[in-house]
Amino acid sequence: MAGILDLLAANLGGQNMGQLANAIGADQNKTQTAVAAALPAILAAMNRNTNNTQGAQSLANALQRDHDGSLLDNLGGFLSGAMGGSKATDGAGILGHILGGQANTVEQGVAQASGLDKGQVAKLLMTLAPIVMAALAKRQRQSNLDSTGLSGILGAESQRARQAAPEGILGHLSGFLDQDGDGSIQDDLIAQAGRAALGKLFGR
Repeated sequence: MAGILDLLAANLGGQNMGQLANAIGADQNKTQTAVAAALPAILAAMNRNTNNTQGAQSLANALQRDHDGSLLDNLGGFLSGAMGGSKATDGAGILGHILGGQANTVEQGVAQASGLDKGQVAKLLMTLAPIVMAALAKRQRQSNLDSTGLSGILGAESQRARQAAPEGILGHLSGFLDQDGDGSIQDDLIAQAGRAALGKLFGR
């Protein structure tokens, strides 16, 4: 069964990456790099938010109430701006719940990693947030995950995303990603499957 990172990589490659770049007014190569930096940050924040019972249950409730994964079935429409007006596509609202007061830190880190300006990165994050929620909702429904299961999946996928990112791309986000203070944003074992998933974004 495809993981969250696999779903994201499969849906954000090719033409959709081009649409995403157009939507934020950026070069496609820089947009690819920004996505590779942003996804680990978003997943890390979601993982932290579900490290307690209340946070995990809150996310489970939001997925059940507002997200069914169908956004991935019409991602081109979403990226072109043809979809809107629902909580499932409210990027600003979703991002506010995910990042809270740390949005500026993530924007700055992704901007430095990719060469995009902060305005473009802000648009990118607001576009990616509903897509990540859709992928998580699809995975939740496929496996009938409860709040504990969601927390476990996010922990594993957050780790995969960090390990899969191209070498050096997360340096500007190391402080955000390593908030446990152990000085390392990667485990000893390299997630080869994660590297393969993110490699799709770069045509590898």
